[in-house]
Amino acid sequence: MILSSEHLAMRLEAQAPYDSDPLIIAPRPDLNKLRKQGAASVDLRLGCWFLALKQSRSPCYDIKEKNVPSETALSKMHYVPFGRSFILHPRSFVLGSTLEWVRLPVDIAGYVTSRSSWGRRGLIIATATGVHPHFTGCLTLELFNSGEIPVALYPGVAICQFFMHQVHEPSKDVTGGVQAGRRKPYLSPIKPDPVEEVLLRLNQRTDDNE
Repeated sequence: MILSSEHLAMRLEAQAPYDSDPLIIAPRPDLNKLRKQGAASVDLRLGCWFLALKQSRSPCYDIKEKNVPSETALSKMHYVPFGRSFILHPRSFVLGSTLEWVRLPVDIAGYVTSRSSWGRRGLIIATATGVHPHFTGCLTLELFNSGEIPVALYPGVAICQFFMHQVHEPSKDVTGGVQAGRRKPYLSPIKPDPVEEVLLRLNQRTDDNE
């Protein structure tokens, strides 16, 4: 069930019985405006940090390589102050972060989608970035310019919509995901899949028996 603007405003005010495990968005949205809009999401703004991938001589990014390049080798962090812009060229990709610091309680999860006003100009802001219960930090945004002209991205501008929904039978043991606690965009590692490794071993046994 997606939470309504009225329920979101109530949770952001940390009213009982939710004050012991509050929903926090800082800076906090204008709750009166949120209620009047009647929407089922909260607009989040673009932060000042951008993580751009570097050009590489490698033919591809291969997680099977023995020495997978580090985040530092693959990317470069840029700080853009308020009033300046980061230019995202056509067919270019960059990681950004939200200006807002988010804390989700144990019974709420969420996802991020593009604002249609940006999407109609070719800017794709993730597809549906899932945010786990107990997440705490600034959200990392995947920004891609699919249009034909460069787009100027200004820190502080409303950039995405954050939808939240109720978690059925929430667990108190959740950690919020690998990106919890971060203020800057983060290029999270791709870990080996245990199921894939089992399939590879089974395939090897089949080849050996033939």
